[in-house]
Amino acid sequence: MSPGDGTRAVHAGVPAPRQGEPPVPGPVFASYFHLEGDPEGVDYVYGRYGNPTWTLYERALGELEGGVAVSFASGMAAASAVLLPLLRPGDALILPADGYPTVRTLATGHLSERGVDVRMIRSGEPPPDQALAGTRLVWLETPSNPGLETVDVAEAARRAHAAGALVAVDNTLATPLGQLPLELGADFSVSSDSKHLSGHGDLILGHVAVRDPELAEGLVAWRTHTGAVPGPLEAWLAHRSLATLELRLERQCANALALAERLLFRDDVSHVRYPGLPDDPAHDVAAGQMRRFGTVVCFTLESRARAERFLADCRLVAQATSFGGVRSSAERRARWGGDDVPDGFVRFSVGCESPEDLLADVERGLDLSAG
Repeated sequence: MSPGDGTRAVHAGVPAPRQGEPPVPGPVFASYFHLEGDPEGVDYVYGRYGNPTWTLYERALGELEGGVAVSFASGMAAASAVLLPLLRPGDALILPADGYPTVRTLATGHLSERGVDVRMIRSGEPPPDQALAGTRLVWLETPSNPGLETVDVAEAARRAHAAGALVAVDNTLATPLGQLPLELGADFSVSSDSKHLSGHGDLILGHVAVRDPELAEGLVAWRTHTGAVPGPLEAWLAHRSLATLELRLERQCANALALAERLLFRDDVSHVRYPGLPDDPAHDVAAGQMRRFGTVVCFTLESRARAERFLADCRLVAQATSFGGVRSSAERRARWGGDDVPDGFVRFSVGCESPEDLLADVERGLDLSAG
């Protein structure tokens, strides 16, 4: 039998035990390493090329992703390491029009200005055949941020590969314990590890996982040449946090479903979105490829003012622009611009609080804000 997710998360990247050594070594802080003579075959020579703390964290991620993982200084550094070196003038990129705004900005600004044909599609749709002609890379985001749309990764990958394109999946919302893009046929699995994987809202980190050794070599080379390297403390903290990933996700996903179900009974809440709801438009696709439905719930209140009052009236819910942490947070997403959402649209990141306390706090916030 294959080990369960909890066992895999707890033991991921942990080195073989050695007498008198800690189970996981502490972070290695070094800009250079001692060398004598010819450095050929030496694992670590300079801090921008590699670090033993990254090695253990990347080993852990690779075990969870089912591939080879390369860590980066942030989620956007990871995304950039896929997009920027791969695409050349004349290439085409398919991108979700309603996906993460910063990736869209990088594509429509930097890449399109340098001759890349950026083709936008809805995040909940596989790329149409006419858009695939001449495409070098298909970028998917499932579930999407912030709309929580899903796309059939296996079908999208099949069609993209038939057209000669590579496929990258932003797997941040799902995590490797919720969805395995590489097993579904994607070439790249990209994540902001600042979210669920580290889970405490205290660091910035990202990674890309692949199965093709040549793609892995390219990612490492890009990181080395651009200096988009993770800090050893961040890598160590994230590796430590992986041990509780399954535990955190179990509570958070259960809380998210309970919250979504409760919101459906409120007449003053509309357009509740959570892929775990059987009637959600994303449910069928999500159920076919996800083991967990995620920790983010989205819904709409009738106005900007009502949404702002609701957020202010919640006691347990921080106002913040992130997700995946142990403490619940939420935001009125339209305040940033760049997303096609109503003024009263709320993106709610569900944490690990006791469910009865969290639901009571949300109900209280909704009741008070309605007055």
